[in-house]
Amino acid sequence: MTDTKEIYVTTTGLEEMKSELENLIQIKRPEVIKALKEARALGDLSENAEYDAARQEQAQTEARIKELESMIEHAVVIENVDTNEVSIGTRVTIEYVGDDDTEEYSIVGVKEADPFNNKISNESPIARAILGKKIGDIVSVDSPNGKYDVKVVAITA
Repeated sequence: MTDTKEIYVTTTGLEEMKSELENLIQIKRPEVIKALKEARALGDLSENAEYDAARQEQAQTEARIKELESMIEHAVVIENVDTNEVSIGTRVTIEYVGDDDTEEYSIVGVKEADPFNNKISNESPIARAILGKKIGDIVSVDSPNGKYDVKVVAITA
């Protein structure tokens, strides 16, 4: 990963990345090396499916290690969030204007986004529209499915 873009993460997100990296280096990499040695011992490498699979797994493991190292190196930890306005690291309750439906989202960096757990990226359409807004502000969200309005109802850390 040659991208030098800052990666916004929460403290928890950074710890998860470090834990995954440590697991890959301490556990996964030695397992892959062992599998490669065992596959090599089976003989002819040109027709050895186990060897090819082990090499593929090694490439994926090493690529993920490099990606995590780069992400950690460029991580900007979001701390001491200001709850006066929507920012990365805040939890926001919004109301869909006209529907009276509400949703609660955590605004996180791209690498921590998990829409199924209401963690949305700071680069998502909703987050881009509400970043910097205060409680009571109504904004228009441009999404792939069209425009809609939301009202910021609550902001917490």
